[in-house]
Amino acid sequence: MRGKGFTLWFTGLSASGKTTLADLTAEELKKRGLKLERLDGDIVRKSLSRDLGFSEEDRNKNIERVTFVAKLLTGNGITVLASFVSPYRKIRARVRREVGPFVEVFVKCPLEVCRKRDKKGLYRKAIAGEIETFTGVSAPYEEPPHPEVLVETDKETPEEGVKKIIRMLEDLGYLPEPDQTEADEKEKNETLLG
Repeated sequence: MRGKGFTLWFTGLSASGKTTLADLTAEELKKRGLKLERLDGDIVRKSLSRDLGFSEEDRNKNIERVTFVAKLLTGNGITVLASFVSPYRKIRARVRREVGPFVEVFVKCPLEVCRKRDKKGLYRKAIAGEIETFTGVSAPYEEPPHPEVLVETDKETPEEGVKKIIRMLEDLGYLPEPDQTEADEKEKNETLLG
Protein backbone atom coordinates (compact mmCIF):
# COMPACT_ATOMS: atom_id res chain seq x y z
CA MET A 1 0.00 0.00 0.00
CA ARG A 2 2.97 2.33 0.55
CA GLY A 3 3.41 5.04 -2.08
CA LYS A 4 -0.24 4.92 -3.11
CA GLY A 5 -2.65 7.75 -2.46
CA PHE A 6 -5.58 7.59 -0.09
CA THR A 7 -8.22 9.97 1.21
CA LEU A 8 -8.65 10.64 4.91
CA TRP A 9 -12.15 12.09 5.32
CA PHE A 10 -12.95 14.04 8.52
CA THR A 11 -16.69 14.39 9.15
CA GLY A 12 -18.57 15.93 12.07
CA LEU A 13 -20.58 18.92 13.20
CA SER A 14 -19.35 22.47 12.67
CA ALA A 15 -16.82 23.36 15.42
CA SER A 16 -16.31 19.69 16.36
CA GLY A 17 -12.57 19.94 15.65
CA LYS A 18 -12.27 18.55 12.11
CA THR A 19 -9.89 21.21 10.80
CA THR A 20 -7.67 21.11 13.89
CA LEU A 21 -7.35 17.32 13.69
CA ALA A 22 -6.79 17.33 9.94
CA ASP A 23 -4.10 20.03 10.16
CA LEU A 24 -2.24 18.23 12.96
CA THR A 25 -2.52 14.90 11.13
CA ALA A 26 -1.16 16.56 7.97
CA GLU A 27 1.91 17.72 9.91
CA GLU A 28 2.56 14.18 11.12
CA LEU A 29 2.08 12.69 7.65
CA LYS A 30 4.51 15.22 6.15
CA LYS A 31 7.11 14.04 8.67
CA ARG A 32 6.55 10.53 7.29
CA GLY A 33 7.36 11.78 3.80
CA LEU A 34 3.85 11.63 2.29
CA LYS A 35 2.83 13.99 -0.49
CA LEU A 36 -0.47 15.47 0.57
CA GLU A 37 -3.17 18.04 -0.06
CA ARG A 38 -5.66 19.55 2.37
CA LEU A 39 -9.24 20.14 1.31
CA ASP A 40 -11.19 22.10 3.93
CA GLY A 41 -14.83 23.12 3.88
CA ASP A 42 -14.25 26.83 4.57
CA ILE A 43 -11.56 27.14 1.90
CA VAL A 44 -13.45 25.15 -0.75
CA ARG A 45 -16.56 27.26 -0.14
CA LYS A 46 -14.57 30.41 -0.97
CA SER A 47 -13.26 29.05 -4.26
CA LEU A 48 -14.55 25.83 -5.83
CA SER A 49 -18.08 26.08 -4.41
CA ARG A 50 -18.69 29.78 -3.81
CA ASP A 51 -21.84 29.55 -5.95
CA LEU A 52 -23.48 27.06 -3.57
CA GLY A 53 -25.63 27.56 -0.49
CA PHE A 54 -26.34 25.14 2.36
CA SER A 55 -29.47 23.33 1.21
CA GLU A 56 -29.21 19.54 1.06
CA GLU A 57 -28.90 19.75 -2.74
CA ASP A 58 -26.12 22.34 -2.57
CA ARG A 59 -24.28 20.45 0.17
CA ASN A 60 -24.35 17.34 -1.99
CA LYS A 61 -23.07 19.29 -5.02
CA ASN A 62 -20.24 20.67 -2.89
CA ILE A 63 -19.23 17.18 -1.78
CA GLU A 64 -19.50 15.87 -5.37
CA ARG A 65 -16.99 18.52 -6.48
CA VAL A 66 -14.65 17.71 -3.61
CA THR A 67 -15.00 13.99 -4.40
CA PHE A 68 -13.88 14.62 -7.97
CA VAL A 69 -10.77 16.49 -6.76
CA ALA A 70 -9.99 13.89 -4.07
CA LYS A 71 -10.34 11.06 -6.61
CA LEU A 72 -7.93 12.75 -9.04
CA LEU A 73 -5.35 13.43 -6.34
CA THR A 74 -5.66 10.01 -4.71
CA GLY A 75 -5.35 8.31 -8.09
CA ASN A 76 -2.07 10.16 -8.62
CA GLY A 77 -0.49 8.96 -5.38
CA ILE A 78 -1.37 11.99 -3.25
CA THR A 79 -2.73 11.69 0.28
CA VAL A 80 -5.84 13.84 0.65
CA LEU A 81 -7.04 15.12 4.02
CA ALA A 82 -10.60 16.39 3.57
CA SER A 83 -12.50 18.07 6.40
CA PHE A 84 -16.19 18.65 5.69
CA VAL A 85 -19.36 18.49 7.77
CA SER A 86 -20.72 16.15 5.05
CA PRO A 87 -23.83 15.40 7.12
CA TYR A 88 -25.47 12.69 4.99
CA ARG A 89 -24.48 9.00 5.11
CA LYS A 90 -25.57 8.40 1.54
CA ILE A 91 -23.24 11.03 0.08
CA ARG A 92 -20.32 9.90 2.27
CA ALA A 93 -20.89 6.33 1.05
CA ARG A 94 -20.74 7.62 -2.53
CA VAL A 95 -17.46 9.44 -1.77
CA ARG A 96 -16.03 6.18 -0.39
CA ARG A 97 -17.05 4.25 -3.52
CA GLU A 98 -15.76 6.83 -5.99
CA VAL A 99 -12.48 7.87 -4.39
CA GLY A 100 -11.06 4.38 -3.85
CA PRO A 101 -8.68 4.11 -0.88
CA PHE A 102 -10.71 5.90 1.82
CA VAL A 103 -10.54 6.22 5.60
CA GLU A 104 -13.41 7.89 7.45
CA VAL A 105 -12.67 9.80 10.67
CA PHE A 106 -15.77 10.68 12.66
CA VAL A 107 -14.99 13.76 14.75
CA LYS A 108 -17.68 13.35 17.38
CA CYS A 109 -18.58 16.18 19.72
CA PRO A 110 -21.85 16.99 21.52
CA LEU A 111 -23.84 19.83 19.97
CA GLU A 112 -23.69 21.93 23.16
CA VAL A 113 -19.86 21.74 23.18
CA CYS A 114 -19.72 22.70 19.48
CA ARG A 115 -21.95 25.71 20.21
CA LYS A 116 -19.57 26.88 22.95
CA ARG A 117 -16.55 26.49 20.64
CA ASP A 118 -18.16 28.30 17.71
CA LYS A 119 -15.88 31.29 17.05
CA LYS A 120 -17.78 32.32 13.93
CA GLY A 121 -21.15 32.58 15.70
CA LEU A 122 -22.82 30.28 13.18
CA TYR A 123 -24.89 28.36 15.74
CA ARG A 124 -26.13 31.63 17.29
CA LYS A 125 -27.15 32.88 13.82
CA ALA A 126 -28.84 29.56 13.00
CA ILE A 127 -30.81 29.56 16.25
CA ALA A 128 -31.84 33.18 15.59
CA GLY A 129 -33.08 32.14 12.13
CA GLU A 130 -30.42 34.14 10.27
CA ILE A 131 -29.09 30.95 8.66
CA GLU A 132 -31.97 28.97 7.20
CA THR A 133 -30.44 25.48 6.94
CA PHE A 134 -27.72 24.65 9.45
CA THR A 135 -26.56 21.17 10.41
CA GLY A 136 -27.32 20.35 14.03
CA VAL A 137 -29.91 23.11 14.37
CA SER A 138 -32.34 23.10 11.43
CA ALA A 139 -30.81 20.26 9.39
CA PRO A 140 -29.80 16.74 10.44
CA TYR A 141 -26.35 15.22 10.89
CA GLU A 142 -26.30 11.47 10.25
CA GLU A 143 -23.51 9.90 12.30
CA PRO A 144 -21.32 7.37 10.49
CA PRO A 145 -22.29 3.85 11.63
CA HIS A 146 -18.83 2.32 11.09
CA PRO A 147 -16.05 4.91 10.74
CA GLU A 148 -12.50 3.58 10.64
CA VAL A 149 -11.60 6.10 13.35
CA LEU A 150 -13.75 7.72 16.05
CA VAL A 151 -12.28 10.74 17.83
CA GLU A 152 -14.40 12.23 20.62
CA THR A 153 -13.04 15.75 20.86
CA ASP A 154 -14.87 16.59 24.08
CA LYS A 155 -13.01 13.70 25.79
CA GLU A 156 -9.72 13.45 23.87
CA THR A 157 -7.04 16.05 23.16
CA PRO A 158 -6.20 16.79 19.53
CA GLU A 159 -2.84 15.04 20.05
CA GLU A 160 -4.58 11.90 21.32
CA GLY A 161 -6.87 12.01 18.29
CA VAL A 162 -3.92 12.29 15.90
CA LYS A 163 -2.19 9.31 17.55
CA LYS A 164 -5.37 7.28 17.09
CA ILE A 165 -5.58 8.26 13.39
CA ILE A 166 -1.90 7.49 12.73
CA ARG A 167 -2.18 4.12 14.48
CA MET A 168 -5.17 3.18 12.31
CA LEU A 169 -3.36 4.26 9.13
CA GLU A 170 -0.44 2.03 10.15
CA ASP A 171 -2.82 -0.86 10.91
CA LEU A 172 -4.50 -0.45 7.52
CA GLY A 173 -1.12 -0.44 5.75
CA TYR A 174 -1.25 3.16 4.52
CA LEU A 175 1.77 4.13 6.62
CA PRO A 176 4.97 2.32 7.47
CA GLU A 177 5.89 2.08 11.14
CA PRO A 178 8.09 5.08 12.10
CA ASP A 179 11.21 2.92 12.49
CA GLN A 180 10.56 1.41 9.04
CA THR A 181 10.56 4.90 7.51
CA GLU A 182 13.98 5.56 9.08
CA ALA A 183 15.32 2.19 7.85
CA ASP A 184 14.05 2.89 4.31
CA GLU A 185 15.67 6.35 4.36
CA LYS A 186 18.98 4.89 5.55
CA GLU A 187 18.89 2.22 2.83
CA LYS A 188 18.09 4.87 0.19
CA ASN A 189 21.04 7.03 1.35
CA GLU A 190 23.42 4.06 1.32
CA THR A 191 22.32 3.21 -2.22
CA LEU A 192 22.90 6.79 -3.35
CA LEU A 193 26.35 6.89 -1.77
CA GLY A 194 27.22 3.59 -3.40
